Amino acid sequence: MSRLISRMDGGRRLVLAATLIIALLLPAGAVLAKPAPDGFADLAAKLLPAVVNISTTQTIKSDKPGRPGPDVPQFPPGSPFEEFFKDFLDRNKNKPEAAPRRATSLGSGFIIDSSGLVVTNNHVIADADEITVTLQDDTNFKAEVVGRDTKVDLALLRIKPTKPLVAVKFGDSDGTRVGDWVLAIGNPFGLGGSVTAGILSARAREINAGPYDDFLQTDASINRGNSGGPMFNMNGEVIGINTAIYSPSGGSIGIGFAIPSNLARPVVEQLRDFGHVRRGWLGVNIQSVTDEIAESLGLDKPRGALIASVRDGGPAQVAGIQPGDVVLTFDGKEVTDMRRLPRIVAETPIDKAVKVTVWRKRKEHTFDVKVGELKEEDQQAALAPSKQQQPAELPGTVKTLGLSLANLTPELRERFSLAEDSAGVVVVEVAPDSAASEKGMRAGDVIVEVAQEEVKTPVQIATKIDDAKKAGRKSVLLLVDRQGDLRFVALRIDQS
Repeated sequence: MSRLISRMDGGRRLVLAATLIIALLLPAGAVLAKPAPDGFADLAAKLLPAVVNISTTQTIKSDKPGRPGPDVPQFPPGSPFEEFFKDFLDRNKNKPEAAPRRATSLGSGFIIDSSGLVVTNNHVIADADEITVTLQDDTNFKAEVVGRDTKVDLALLRIKPTKPLVAVKFGDSDGTRVGDWVLAIGNPFGLGGSVTAGILSARAREINAGPYDDFLQTDASINRGNSGGPMFNMNGEVIGINTAIYSPSGGSIGIGFAIPSNLARPVVEQLRDFGHVRRGWLGVNIQSVTDEIAESLGLDKPRGALIASVRDGGPAQVAGIQPGDVVLTFDGKEVTDMRRLPRIVAETPIDKAVKVTVWRKRKEHTFDVKVGELKEEDQQAALAPSKQQQPAELPGTVKTLGLSLANLTPELRERFSLAEDSAGVVVVEVAPDSAASEKGMRAGDVIVEVAQEEVKTPVQIATKIDDAKKAGRKSVLLLVDRQGDLRFVALRIDQS
């Protein structure tokens, strides 16, 4: 070390010596932060030609006859103003219907193929009669929709340029770490070609935008009009599609959300190849595994996805998967939480045979499942809510954990609008400050299972809860049927 230093002049000798001293002081395996870039000009100049502005027009027809106008105030009968406004309204009715209005909206997109394929958000072009794509050099093209996906909020457009266009590629969003620099380019407020920089603030954000929420969060400035625009890493690869912002004021406050490229890429590829998305399907309804549910099932910690119900004839039922099972792995991929399972299944090729590991009766079991295809079906209309009335005390009612329970009778089926094939024990009242009330249980719920065993009488439920207390359990798991919708509820019993 001293020999190397002696070959350099005095100034450089001191710098190297200091560097070596710092290196010796750092613990083994320490990670040094990457220096901030000197600027983004070179990268922006390379990427800007691939980012486009998208404008749409939509015809909005008036839903009222006559010309639109202000609401007319109401006056008491006999008022001198009454006759005046009556004449005004009569004249207005005779006028021709107002002409349809043309509404416009603005967004962003990016070119992924030099032949003219453009990616954007579906909400940017939804209900549009006409779509115009504008390049960086202000060249305009009319665009056609190749395909769209409402669940992930993506759309693929096609324009027909006269020469090859500059295109960008998708990168690996999973390889980008929180704290890495990112660059966003888009069309905020119609200004066009705006470049903003920031860092990746967080991953796997759920914002209730759809069933496959897995957003990247960034503090790069994103505003209205940035939707559909790309988020780049420092290699110039698209790692996200800017989609939403959190903002009380409507402007950027440094909380923006982007669809990860690893979620978007397979969707875009299917839109390009088929015009629509083909997703894998398991045929189950799932819910989160809470601390109470994990404890009641004997899991070491909350993980996996709890099967609340299984579709008749679906892939899961055919394979032998049952309500109450907790999916731990699917096709070799760990299911860390409930939200991960739908995405894994959706990305699995249709008709592929996969191994599914579930937790059942405090042991792991493995099933062979042939993945089906998710079909677009209309959601069933929500059933009318149960009648709100105070139930009277019924003969044979059992009270436990803040629940008043009774056998199913024709009178209770009518009171709570329960189906004729409903089976179990009905909840007729829930104590306001009870653990059951905190978990959202309500009168009219039907308890089907307790501790994954079928129950038919209130006494059976009370007995199983007492047995769980004697066994030192902290909670008990109930399978609850609410107007045909099955879900598991874990109630604390160690505090009751």
